[in-house]
Amino acid sequence: MKKALINGRVFDGEKLHNGLAVILEDSRIVELLPGSEIPDDAESSWDLEGRILAPGLIDIQVNGGGGVMFNDAPTVETIRRMGVAHRRFGTTGFLPTLISSDYDTMKRAIEAVGQAIFDGVPGVLGIHLEGPFLNAEKRGIHNADRFCQIDEAGFELLTSQKDGCTLVTIAPEKTSADMISRLTGQGVLVFGGHSAATFEQAQAALKAGMRGFTHLFNAMSPLESRAPGMVGAALEDPNSWFGIIADGQHVHPATFAVAVAAKNRGHAVLVTDAMASVGSKQKKFNFDGVEIEAVDGCCRTASGHLAGSDLDMISAVRNAARFAEINPSEALRMASRYPAHALGLENELGYIRPGFRASFVEVDEDLNLYRTWIDGEVNE
Repeated sequence: MKKALINGRVFDGEKLHNGLAVILEDSRIVELLPGSEIPDDAESSWDLEGRILAPGLIDIQVNGGGGVMFNDAPTVETIRRMGVAHRRFGTTGFLPTLISSDYDTMKRAIEAVGQAIFDGVPGVLGIHLEGPFLNAEKRGIHNADRFCQIDEAGFELLTSQKDGCTLVTIAPEKTSADMISRLTGQGVLVFGGHSAATFEQAQAALKAGMRGFTHLFNAMSPLESRAPGMVGAALEDPNSWFGIIADGQHVHPATFAVAVAAKNRGHAVLVTDAMASVGSKQKKFNFDGVEIEAVDGCCRTASGHLAGSDLDMISAVRNAARFAEINPSEALRMASRYPAHALGLENELGYIRPGFRASFVEVDEDLNLYRTWIDGEVNE
């Protein structure tokens, strides 16, 4: 049975349209029609009451949520709980993210994501392996004792996921251009991060197939006048993407605005880097033997070091609009259309078009969230 979303304004990923109805069948969009032309076999299921229907939000870096961390228990149940927590804030697609771990834990995490996709856990698009192929100089909260170079066993592990996306964050100076090319040749999405790479090393990695950069500015070589570093490479390259945390603490709002203005439009992607505290009343938790507390939307260790975020996606969208002084439509694109392209899912997600997956958010003019749909299923 077809279903219709009516009486709303449809932001299709490009433009805002008045008077359109969106017709669904099962998990897909089948038509966009004038409201007066709803087919007889469609149920008028959801009245948007003048609010905006936009593509669902996609978060490519989710370490935890709902009181749990993916690292602590890389299971289908953990992924499901994270997805439920983040859906409350508009996330309809996400990559559970594993912070640097040993190969056995990585294998369990990859298998859990594959099983979650097979089981139809809402919103799971693949996995993000943030390390352990990183540089100890830029370790952040990662345990540097786990860092290593990508060997043949690591290559086999990184290319073992057959369902969904595999994104891996590496320090490009700690591997070879040949390894990056081999990984990307097998469909792995390689991002640079936790890296002391020079501008030239980052450029070489991009030439070899590196696709983007993980949480721009944080844990990477900075932009300097005579040493552009990894930040400079990320801003200068027109074809790569960067993730950026719009919480006002990982990146100053003015720096955020400069980065968005400098980057080729369509290639700045909002991420949360969310920890267990998102969607949970418990704002203190333990990660890898370190106590972390979420205060004012930011997670820190007792010594004051940043340790992920307490940020959710709809807040990131609102912050992005304010920090960079961009219109809400562009901020929504940074959390939907642009990450879909970064993941190579631009023919499935990030737009409201016939044939695309029916994953949406319903928001008002101030970007307050009302409802979400994932593959045609609504969460009131």
